[in-house]
Amino acid sequence: MQILLAEQPYLSSVLLGIVAAALFYGWMQTGKKAVLMAGIAFALLIPSAFALAAYWVTDREQISAAIYRTANAVANNDFDLAVSVIEPAQRDKISAARADLMRFRFDEARVNKIRTIDVIPNSLPPEAEVDMSVTVVVSDQRGQIRGMRVPRRVILQFRKSASGEWLVYNYNHLPIVGDADGYSPQQ
Repeated sequence: MQILLAEQPYLSSVLLGIVAAALFYGWMQTGKKAVLMAGIAFALLIPSAFALAAYWVTDREQISAAIYRTANAVANNDFDLAVSVIEPAQRDKISAARADLMRFRFDEARVNKIRTIDVIPNSLPPEAEVDMSVTVVVSDQRGQIRGMRVPRRVILQFRKSASGEWLVYNYNHLPIVGDADGYSPQQ
């Protein structure tokens, strides 16, 4: 229900519109003022579905925003901002990610598709797992590779911090198809 209200305002407004239309039809058949008032009430709820969706930011939307912010940071070669999404306690992950990123110069970093954002129910603190595909256009710092387009599958594990921010506590990147390769982090 939360996803319907907060992330799908068009579907919510269509459902509200159907109910309002049915009530208006019922009013035209019966002439009862209460049915007309209910129809008007449901019709007036349609804009509120959009207002609610704009106001209510779900965990999935926060995670998605963090992913796109990080992709923009990588595309701009701002590695400090890119690794800021990793939990500060995960110093080894931060060091590994920074070292991995600094080997390359990125001309493009794009999220192709977020396949899933699964918020794990009843976890304390709240956790989520993201499976997505990305494409980067990279050149290595030594100049041996120039403008190579590399599609990757990225799996991120997020944990919600005490401040309410979603931070990565584990990540992996793999070829789009298959198991880890020589560019995947050592797990």
